[in-house]
Amino acid sequence: MIILPIKVDNMHIQRVKSKQGKKTYEQILLRESYREPGAKRSAVKKRTLLNLTKYPPQIVQAFELALKHRGDLSVLTSMEDIALEQGPSVGAVFALLGVARQLGIEKVLGTHQNGKMALWQVIGRVHSQGLRLSSVRLAKNTAAADIVGFKKGFCEDNLYENLAWLAENQERIEKKLFASRRGQKKPELFLYDVTSSYLEGDQNALANWGYNRDKKRGKKQIVIGLLCDEHGEPVSVEVFTGNTPDPQTFGAQVQKVAERFGCQTVTFVGDRGMIKSAQVKDLAKSGFHYITAITKPQIRSLIKKGVFQLELFDEQLCEIQDNGVRYVLRRNPVRAKEMAASRASKLAALQTLAAEQNRYLAEHPRADEYKAWKKVSDKDTKLRLSSIVTVTASDRHINVDVDTEYMAYLAELDGCYVIKSDLPDEAADKELIHDRYKDLAMVETAFRTCKTTHLEVRPVFVRTEANTRGHVLVVMLAYLIVRALKRAWKDFDLTIEEGLKELDKICAMNLSVKGGEACLRIPEPSPTARELLNALDVKLPQFLPKSKAKVDTKKKLPSRRKT
Repeated sequence: MIILPIKVDNMHIQRVKSKQGKKTYEQILLRESYREPGAKRSAVKKRTLLNLTKYPPQIVQAFELALKHRGDLSVLTSMEDIALEQGPSVGAVFALLGVARQLGIEKVLGTHQNGKMALWQVIGRVHSQGLRLSSVRLAKNTAAADIVGFKKGFCEDNLYENLAWLAENQERIEKKLFASRRGQKKPELFLYDVTSSYLEGDQNALANWGYNRDKKRGKKQIVIGLLCDEHGEPVSVEVFTGNTPDPQTFGAQVQKVAERFGCQTVTFVGDRGMIKSAQVKDLAKSGFHYITAITKPQIRSLIKKGVFQLELFDEQLCEIQDNGVRYVLRRNPVRAKEMAASRASKLAALQTLAAEQNRYLAEHPRADEYKAWKKVSDKDTKLRLSSIVTVTASDRHINVDVDTEYMAYLAELDGCYVIKSDLPDEAADKELIHDRYKDLAMVETAFRTCKTTHLEVRPVFVRTEANTRGHVLVVMLAYLIVRALKRAWKDFDLTIEEGLKELDKICAMNLSVKGGEACLRIPEPSPTARELLNALDVKLPQFLPKSKAKVDTKKKLPSRRKT
């Protein structure tokens, strides 16, 4: 249980003088008084919230005035030398920055201009997605420059250049982030899977034709490999050309784990078709193990060879060992029913269409028999029933012939799967091997979040290889923040987007002294926003220094261009 100190409403400016030799130094500190629970009333402690020593005198004066009249800030508006007006949104951006700090992302990227721009790209990706232009507009409409602490302004061109910087430093960033999170405790299991993302246009340096998981016709693609630890937390991402087969991406991950992350005892978990004989040899050379699954044709082949029998597939796990390889067998009854129902539904839909076309041909003697057959045949192809169905036409009648014997043969393996591993018996039992393979679902969740539901890695609008790699790295870092938000807000009845919109309602007030500098005064958040911030362990400051950095886009609206 965490015991929080009891606040005493005594925030104040304190000037602390110290003498070193003949010189006297003065520090100007924004301090707050508090008392520990159970302590005596006289046992009041103080803590420093902000060092104002280097701030201009006008800023310090503004702080003093604001604190003096904090009970009624409207008094300040009646003073000729003080201006108080509505400022930009601060809540969501400050919360996301706080999470990035907790995860170590800000420290790894660095405090220089490139590091801060990279950090802003990550925060902007979580906040509202979009292109680099959207990130600039978001920074312009929020207090991004003041919160992140930009010394210089930027535009969308700077952010594109920053993508190249990210790609150049990706290995260092991933290595430092991995070390900050894991320390000396190296993971012994890694989850790896690949996906593809389609491209707008065909000028991307990594673009190529390949197996398109997005089902986007006429679009070239890139292939993305994501390496996660045993908890599904991404540790590295890599981009390959669009025609790269899944197994060819695997070797780089083995080398990365051994050399970049310094892991020695590792088990790789990969989907079926990922870890084949060549990949098994690579793993054996590094002293690593694997957990994967085999395809339906491979299951048929092993049954034919007598390695295991069809009768062994059951809801309960069954293990067979052959030549040093462990096979874990199972039949999922729920999945078996789903597959049977899906097959029956598809057949019914095809037969219904054939009956409709037959009625049409009978009622319209001049109707084209070939076109009717083509509609049913195309439906057959779309439903992927060609292996068990033959569509023919004769005497103006469409026939749908079902090979029931072969359909029964296919149905034998409905819901059946086999997990394959070379882990020794003492390292893991069959239940652990099964559960570790099922953990690949966490990587699939990451892909789904990154591609479609929140972070929008696709479609990709950049062209160069470096910008593409930088863009994908930004999405991976943003996904780390999304995971943290999901964990913190799991008990709230809202989505991440709704939570960020609630925090966006927290707007600062511009507090300026006539003829001097300005600062941002942050009001007390609403009860809902306060709960969201507390769940993230993020506390908003009462004041923020006003940044002089100018953020603006080069792309203007038509009306502004004419002006």
